[in-house]
Amino acid sequence: MADFVLAEPAPDKIKVLPHEQYVTSDHLTPLNAADDPLDQFRSWFKETVASKKVAEPEAMTLATVAAPGIPSARIVLLKQVDARGFVFFTNYTSRKSRELEENPHAALAFYWREIHRSVRVVGRVEKLNKEENEEYFHSRPIGSQLGAWASRQSAVIGEGVLDERLKRVQEKFGENVPAPDFWGGWRVVPDEVEFWSGKPSRLHDRVRYLREGSPDAAPSWKIDRLSP
Repeated sequence: MADFVLAEPAPDKIKVLPHEQYVTSDHLTPLNAADDPLDQFRSWFKETVASKKVAEPEAMTLATVAAPGIPSARIVLLKQVDARGFVFFTNYTSRKSRELEENPHAALAFYWREIHRSVRVVGRVEKLNKEENEEYFHSRPIGSQLGAWASRQSAVIGEGVLDERLKRVQEKFGENVPAPDFWGGWRVVPDEVEFWSGKPSRLHDRVRYLREGSPDAAPSWKIDRLSP
């Protein structure tokens, strides 16, 4: 594997030169992929965790689109994969939540560089119910519970204001912190999932699942191999 090479041909330009070949031992095809993309994801995720090579395998890029059509992306943490989709938690007044309210669709991307795999997801979003939110909220460290009350996520804030808010909520709740109504989970229900496995000469394995039929019916999936 070659070293990463960074060239600077001019003061205002950075150029990244070819630096490595991707190599995975497996060969993913529609013939050996799971029938359901959530099953395939669970299999890959467990393998990623077991490898102990990826520091934070739950980190994923979340892309949203505001009503005027302007996209934005940020890193969030996957907290659950259930029978319907991929779950993360956030403040419901944050920019990401406001954009999901305006346009209830999202994209996710996982990149596990150390094992040369990635997963891409596109789908509809839905909020978790109150019971699901409370169950996860009370599993968090007490500091994170208090922080959810103290932070008005994505809002402009002055120096020292957050510390003062945190002090007030600590005094108010102590160790018995209720789940805020303005905080909770979103579930991305996939309509498209692509699994990417790196191969030499950029001839990667790409397997894509597309949902067929009504979005409210039990999912049926069309599985294709894509050209790299």
